[in-house]
Amino acid sequence: MPKSATPNWLDYFDQQRAACRDERLRNYYAAETVAPETPITNAPLVAMDFETTGLDPNKDEILSIGVVPLSLGRIFCRESCHWVVKPWQALDDQSIVIHGITHSEIASAPDLNVILEELLAALAGRLVVVHYHPIEREFLATALKNRLGEEIRFPMIDTMVLERRIQQGRRSLLDRALRRPEPPVRLGDCRERYHLPHYQPHHALTDALATAELLQAQITHHFGPDVPVSELWC
Repeated sequence: MPKSATPNWLDYFDQQRAACRDERLRNYYAAETVAPETPITNAPLVAMDFETTGLDPNKDEILSIGVVPLSLGRIFCRESCHWVVKPWQALDDQSIVIHGITHSEIASAPDLNVILEELLAALAGRLVVVHYHPIEREFLATALKNRLGEEIRFPMIDTMVLERRIQQGRRSLLDRALRRPEPPVRLGDCRERYHLPHYQPHHALTDALATAELLQAQITHHFGPDVPVSELWC
């Protein structure tokens, strides 16, 4: 989302709290969100990652969700959560190779609607951190629209967006003149730049942890603890 298109999230939460019909959504919005002038060091954060059946939220679905609370100085692994949820569509055998979630796991998994209250409680009052926000933002909004007739939106800090900004700022005039390709910004590539350990990708909880660590490194090296969240979120 372009910076100019970022909504006034405090006003949006107020509006949604009054407008939502689903009690779980009302409770989520009632917890409010972080004020835009809040320094990132004072902001309660939670990293989130989804594994999905594909990349199109209009036809693909969420398979698993990982959330990991954090601050700039700590990651609260004991408070982390992981859910496997049952999609409405049949599981594609080819996608199993990527995310490793099997037919038997799906068969015994709950629908997203069953764990929604837990998920929203884990996110409430916290600023969500993701890597490539269109996945988490659009998949969750579409999933709730299909189940509840209502969407959900909230601010996110996208570590991919931040890393692209960082790398673009480091490009020289010669790089631009020669049209040299920009450095890759996939999660693993970003982590390598900060000498963070390699984790096996495509597990929602592990990727949420990897995203949390990446944000801590980005803030430490390029932004500083006093940067307001409005300079980071989308």
